[in-house]
Amino acid sequence: MDRGGTVSIRRDDVVDTLHGVPVPDPYRWLEDGESDETRAWTASQNARTEAALAAAPCRSALVARLGELLRIGTVGAPTVRGGRLFYTKREGNQNQPILHARDGIDGEERTVVDPNALDAAGLASLDWWEPSPDGRLIAYGVSRDGDEWSTLRVVEVDTGRLLPDAIDRCRYSSLAWLPDGGGFFYTRYPTPGTVPPDQEEYNSHAFFHRLGADPAADPKVFGEGRPPQDMIVLHVSADGRWLVATAFEGWARSDVFLRDLTWEDGPWVPIVEGVDARFDGAVVVDDRLLLRTDLGAPNGRIVAVDATGPAPELERWPTLVPERTDSILDGFVLAGGRIVAHVLEAATSRLRLYGLDGAPAEEMALPGLGSVTGLDGEATGTLLGVGYTAFVVPPSAFVVDLATGERRALSPLPPAPGFDPETVAVRQVDYPSKDGTTISMFLVHRASLKLTGDHPTVLTGYGGFNVSRGPAYQPALPAWLERGGIFALPNLRGGGEYGEAWHRAGMREKKQNVFDDFHAAAEWLIGEGYTSPSNLAIWGGSNGGLLVGAAITQRPELFRAAVCAVPLLDMLRYHLFRIARLWVPEYGSAEEADAFAWLHAYSPYHRVEAGACYPATLITTGEQDARVDPLHARKMTALLQHATGCGFDRPILLRAETRAGHGAGKPLAKRVEEASDLWGFVGWQLGVRWS
Repeated sequence: MDRGGTVSIRRDDVVDTLHGVPVPDPYRWLEDGESDETRAWTASQNARTEAALAAAPCRSALVARLGELLRIGTVGAPTVRGGRLFYTKREGNQNQPILHARDGIDGEERTVVDPNALDAAGLASLDWWEPSPDGRLIAYGVSRDGDEWSTLRVVEVDTGRLLPDAIDRCRYSSLAWLPDGGGFFYTRYPTPGTVPPDQEEYNSHAFFHRLGADPAADPKVFGEGRPPQDMIVLHVSADGRWLVATAFEGWARSDVFLRDLTWEDGPWVPIVEGVDARFDGAVVVDDRLLLRTDLGAPNGRIVAVDATGPAPELERWPTLVPERTDSILDGFVLAGGRIVAHVLEAATSRLRLYGLDGAPAEEMALPGLGSVTGLDGEATGTLLGVGYTAFVVPPSAFVVDLATGERRALSPLPPAPGFDPETVAVRQVDYPSKDGTTISMFLVHRASLKLTGDHPTVLTGYGGFNVSRGPAYQPALPAWLERGGIFALPNLRGGGEYGEAWHRAGMREKKQNVFDDFHAAAEWLIGEGYTSPSNLAIWGGSNGGLLVGAAITQRPELFRAAVCAVPLLDMLRYHLFRIARLWVPEYGSAEEADAFAWLHAYSPYHRVEAGACYPATLITTGEQDARVDPLHARKMTALLQHATGCGFDRPILLRAETRAGHGAGKPLAKRVEEASDLWGFVGWQLGVRWS
């Protein structure tokens, strides 16, 4: 058995005809993850990959170093309720982050929910949590094996007593408490068997639960008759009068509805419906509904609507915080009687303060060139919780007292051992894409780097779903920089770094722009003397895995190696599996003739050519992935192994975990093992020695 060269397996003569075009699919049989044949093939692939990676140079040194780096842990963004601070923290050898609470910034830290106590193997994870307004109770969701199918539980913060309420099918539930903590509105998915099997991962609707009641009798309050792909976000005003439901259709548009809870069975009033724009961040204060929107303002603005009267025409909605041309309004919270806005300037975070009348106040200083990962406060309190990270700063948190301006670190963790951030340079450069559009890119490397044209370089990106990729810490990054490596992160179209126009320039029929931006980043790095094709690796996950798949099939000569994690790769059938119909507004569907044309033009699985020399590629997946079906990874691995003209010189490997999902909830040991495999693969292919 070789270490990753050409492999012969069964190829079937399966051909679909879509819109008059014949589309071969020789590995359709690998879509069935439950078949004995697929399981045997996957096991053999894992064995090949394990053998290949175990023989990679200096693996033991890499494992030891990554173990040190991952053990420093993380601190999550704090939530403020009733003057209490709630946040997650993982440190040392803990497998999963623990949910903690403290009374104010000087209060004693205490454990509220420890998922590590639920599973000795560390495979139970805390998916989400929401404290009651007075900070007395916390509703939270826990899942196992990374499948994200949370069971909702409620715990008393002071006593640790777990209430008997338990509600399943609450994957990433949106939950809004009543002010008195006696119950909450929440979203959940249908119980299997109550809807057709292909609808069980859709139709998330909103219900009301009174503590102590039978969840099976919880009344449905919103979602009936709505599109099954709706993603619903709920909000209850602090005075308990108003319930807001925001229904998102994809990542570019949403509808907003308002209900007066003082009326028994009061009607839902549409505030905005059927408009091709996004409205989010709903909060009601003093009977005014505040929303962030990109309607008529692709960089974002905050508007206000009188909740007590009929919604005015959109053109007459008052603007509280106007759009700016120099920055993107990413979101906002109310804290200390003010609006705290998170904005992006050149893909890095800023915090700006405004009065509730929209009058601008000061800008709040951040620790450096980084990213705000979370923001929370109380409209009538004084504390603001902020999550923060940067390329050389692990996920951390601080609390600001808005009454005094004092800023305090929250439960700080030790620095990465043996790593001096002062030796690292972080630069932001601009380069032209294929069509002349200017793209910004972060470069991270040793400050002493000299441009010799041969530095090992990892180029990564995302480019989709309005996701902004700014400065963010990766635990393995210090090890890469210590070996003289370069890390490059371009802000591709399709993301949210430069507003909704930037997002829409990289979705649906314009998706090729994203790939062109990525290819141009590689060409710039080579042309400017940072690296060469033989020293360049690309890396991406999920939608970023699609990016990597497109890159290796469109421009294989540019790259030596690729890590393609939990990817979408068969873009003609993606929408038929798991929750993927949620992504049709972003990508389109091959069921539509126009969308078929652009999807077929770039779908990586359909662009593989026999005999081409592809980069060495490691494709990863998790069998419990509730988002992207592992079939993409299996089919692409088989096709590339059959087609590649480079054999062992450019191995094609599959790494499939059986008790893991899309990435969330992995215990520490799995994270160290995975990071060692992925970075070990890149180092092996680019000639990096880790000792």
